[in-house]
Amino acid sequence: MARILIVEKEGASRNTLQHLLEREGHDVVQASGLEDARLQHPADFALVICDSELAGEHADPILRASRPTPVLLLADNPSLHAAIGCLKAGAADYLPKPFDQQAFARSVRDALSLPRQGTPSAAPPPPQAHAGTANKPVEMIGHCRAMQQVYTRIRKVAPADVTVLVLGESGTGKELVARAIHRQSERHQAPLICVNCAAIPETLIESELFGHEKGAFTGATSSRTGLIEAADGGTLFLDEIGELPLDAQARLLRVLQEGEIRRVGAIETRYVDIRLIAATHRNLHQLSASGEFRLDLYYRLNVMEIDLPPLRERGDDVLELAEHLLAGIARKHGRDGMRLSQRARQEIHHYAWPGNVRELENALERGVILAERRIIAPEDLGLRTPSGQPLQATPAATADPAAPSTAQTPKTAGKGAAKGAMKGTVKSAARDASPETAAAPATGQPATSQQDMGQPPPADTPRSGLSVVGDASEEEDLSLEDYFQHFVLEHQDHMSETELARRLGISRKNLWERRQRLGIPRRKGRRSSPAN
Repeated sequence: MARILIVEKEGASRNTLQHLLEREGHDVVQASGLEDARLQHPADFALVICDSELAGEHADPILRASRPTPVLLLADNPSLHAAIGCLKAGAADYLPKPFDQQAFARSVRDALSLPRQGTPSAAPPPPQAHAGTANKPVEMIGHCRAMQQVYTRIRKVAPADVTVLVLGESGTGKELVARAIHRQSERHQAPLICVNCAAIPETLIESELFGHEKGAFTGATSSRTGLIEAADGGTLFLDEIGELPLDAQARLLRVLQEGEIRRVGAIETRYVDIRLIAATHRNLHQLSASGEFRLDLYYRLNVMEIDLPPLRERGDDVLELAEHLLAGIARKHGRDGMRLSQRARQEIHHYAWPGNVRELENALERGVILAERRIIAPEDLGLRTPSGQPLQATPAATADPAAPSTAQTPKTAGKGAAKGAMKGTVKSAARDASPETAAAPATGQPATSQQDMGQPPPADTPRSGLSVVGDASEEEDLSLEDYFQHFVLEHQDHMSETELARRLGISRKNLWERRQRLGIPRRKGRRSSPAN
């Protein structure tokens, strides 16, 4: 992968960053200060990650020493003014501490994809170099027909220097579309400034976008560059533009028509060259009819339109997204190898997802945190109906109010493998292994209870959330691989490989092959099972 230099004053922070980068396969070198970094010849690295306090005024010293290598800055005390100054000076990105690991990894990937400037052979790559396979942006996931149309529109729109309006419900990934357009455009070397218009108070929106002069209003103790001016030469992404006040809409229209801005409290105008990408979940045409949005601004924005489909209309894409997000969330929480049970996958596939990808990500993070083992059950996701009721309700709980809740674990006659049986009788596993070997206690004693003998449990036996028990019409919760993984992880600490294979009704070779396929390593120092 890439060779990266970390310039950070605190050893713990350096080690944390090194761990994150090495986990992605990068080769990392540490430096404790600017002078130490100069001795390492930062221009020879693929990327330099530097603490903003060590970088110097507007990061000029580290940028000069590292050129043509891109520099990613991390700030303990971030400010908008400092971020704008560093980005205009040439920094690849500016992240506040503490940062989200996924955001950090994305910034590293973006910085590494930037072309190196100042070398004789460094010719600007064509826009297609920033696209994924078959012109699909690398950061976007999905193969349904609606998303294929989105990818095609991005590919056609990106090279054309025109205004783009991205429409879609909240959480569908409108900012990802803006980033994909920017990366595939001729402005990809210039900054992309993202602004959420709904997150800025109405009294400050004009100052934030257009800047202000010293003394323009109470508290304006110095002049300040606006975000539109900071995006000069690059791309400005205005999310939730439907929330922009009418006064700010009039000034933005002037920017689009004439390319000029005037800071709050200033007399002279300044000229800027920006590409505007706007996004909203509201119907701007209806807002224009009601007088909440300027019709002339709407026509200026709607040169090219990209309509993002909601997650509920993307078919099997939701499962592909879930697997991708789950892998990242599991790494974030140190729980690699987490998987969705069969019923959890079905619930994810059929749920309406009113919050779209953002809600899916939150549900998966909840599942990773709440799951007792490596398999996420439907109730771990915590999905709810529009009325606020839990989506997952077990039939036993509804039929018998006195029965224990799904969070309770029923007592069984034995331990070990019977503990696997207490999670429910898995019909698919019963077909693969005999009742004797699939449900016998780990103690080595003969099975005595109905569950241990492979018989159906009594009708009033409570069911846990990880399983389905009862008549054959009910849906299976665990697939064969789910059951195998659960059984091995549950019992490998106190059972030998021979005992595990015997209990599962398979050979030791088959046990080893399944371990390899499912990524379940053998643990060293495992104790043998007690003698009968």
